[in-house]
Amino acid sequence: MTGVTPILSAVPPDNTRKGKDGPHSGNAEVRARMGMAEHVAWAYERPGGGRGFGCTGGHTHWVYAQNDFRKLILNAMCWIAGVEVPPDGVATKTPTPEQMEANLQGDRPREWTTKQIRQTIEQMNR
Repeated sequence: MTGVTPILSAVPPDNTRKGKDGPHSGNAEVRARMGMAEHVAWAYERPGGGRGFGCTGGHTHWVYAQNDFRKLILNAMCWIAGVEVPPDGVATKTPTPEQMEANLQGDRPREWTTKQIRQTIEQMNR
């Protein structure tokens, strides 16, 4: 892990490690790490001065409505670009349901409502 700085780590639930062997599922090494933390966000500084950031989050569109996750990504972008990260991190407003839906593609579930989206965003940011 030379040059790598873990930023965020978590212990995944054991049931996520019990899948059948396969290219996108469990394997013996994964199963042997049950109960152990995994780095889910990290920074990398190259010997020549370049910077990189990796994160296993962002699987869904809605995670970007979570203030802390969005701040993590924005802080990382500043750091990679060599811009000073503010002491309290990059400040942004919580997006509205309308902003989150603006470029969302695909069919919505029949019960999909702006009220439900607003509640979900509020719950994520408690």
